[in-house]
Amino acid sequence: MRVGVLCSGRGSNLQSLLDAAKANALGGAEIAVVVCNIAGAGAIDRAKTAGVAVEVVEHKGLDRAAFERALVERLRAHRVELVCLAGFMRIVGRGFLDAFPDRVLNIHPSLLPSFPGLHAQRQAIEAGSRFSGCTIHFVDAGTDSGPILSQAVVPVLPGDDEDALAARILVAEHRIYPEAVKLVASGKVHIEGRRVRVDGAARPDDAPRFHPPLS
Repeated sequence: MRVGVLCSGRGSNLQSLLDAAKANALGGAEIAVVVCNIAGAGAIDRAKTAGVAVEVVEHKGLDRAAFERALVERLRAHRVELVCLAGFMRIVGRGFLDAFPDRVLNIHPSLLPSFPGLHAQRQAIEAGSRFSGCTIHFVDAGTDSGPILSQAVVPVLPGDDEDALAARILVAEHRIYPEAVKLVASGKVHIEGRRVRVDGAARPDDAPRFHPPLS
């Protein structure tokens, strides 16, 4: 399965995927291209160092429809089958999702459906949550509302600020994103309404979609 990764920033989650690919830990998946909407994004250097093709599609000067058409064109040129959003700071709309139906993954720094949208770590702290974490989900037309594939839990510690919690969650993100891509590439993942079913699991929730808290 050929994977395209969309990034806007430094690319730390991209790096976890690149490292897994190098270690042959993505199963039947390979990183075919990295697409950035920011010309100076750190993710570009990470991709080039790994020998992965890079495309830059800047959103400035384009309306959403034109921007998404350009993204789809570049991804299709690299025969991408699965799209991973990794710190991609643009909302993808219906036109993009229709081009890759049920094949767009995102990682969000909370235990969805709690704390969708921006500043999820801040939301968790302000709500007094004892635990937070991250979620891998399939992207739909809503905001962080698509079917959940995988989650990992981290504690919210006394004295945590937004940055401290974000750093702890990021460690978990780097762990579960490659696992999620490997699972999708295995062909065992099926979306059934709001739920994700994995072939071979005794019941839908037996899939490796929940990880215990990090110490």
